[in-house]
Amino acid sequence: MRIAIDGPAGAGKTAVGRALAREFGYRFVSTGKMYRAVALAFDRGLALDAVRIDVTEDERFFVNGEDVTDRLHTPEYDDKSSQVAVRPDVRSMLVARQREIAERGDIVMEGRDIGTVVLPDADVKLFLLASPEVRAARRVAQRGGTDKYAATLRELERRDDRDEGRAIAPLKAARDATIIDTDRKTLVEVISAASNLVRERLEKRCHGG
Repeated sequence: MRIAIDGPAGAGKTAVGRALAREFGYRFVSTGKMYRAVALAFDRGLALDAVRIDVTEDERFFVNGEDVTDRLHTPEYDDKSSQVAVRPDVRSMLVARQREIAERGDIVMEGRDIGTVVLPDADVKLFLLASPEVRAARRVAQRGGTDKYAATLRELERRDDRDEGRAIAPLKAARDATIIDTDRKTLVEVISAASNLVRERLEKRCHGG
């Protein structure tokens, strides 16, 4: 079973993805963190052909054997990840790595192009939407209220422009994705809707659909 979750930054992809992975016993991978790991490697002066990204079952991210997970959760790498994601060579390397990981078993994978590029044959495709204003408020809350709302909103709008406007694999919903607008839904409601879709797909599988 392959579950693809796409959407803009702050739409709730990680929270929903982890919840589905826990419920169904699948592996979860946040591909955005792989791009952050590449950005970190570049900051260290490494060339792309010298970078090896590994992801463990418990969501630890390694660059050339070093665990860098705890260094990826910063506003700096939030922004840098979308900057390196416009590079065709980076995308080619990471898409191949993501597909390799997905071949290992049942998986929930989230990002910007999972349903359109990485796993176009995914069994379930979700696209989570939320307005920039709602996403900015969520991001400020996630960071303990230390960030300024206006600056966070501008940051998200810049990321949206970059992700949607890039020439290769722009952010967009797959034609067969189920779109969930999360603006007026609680996280529990979004998870419930996503879970129901997965269960429906599993039910069809059981009956040969």
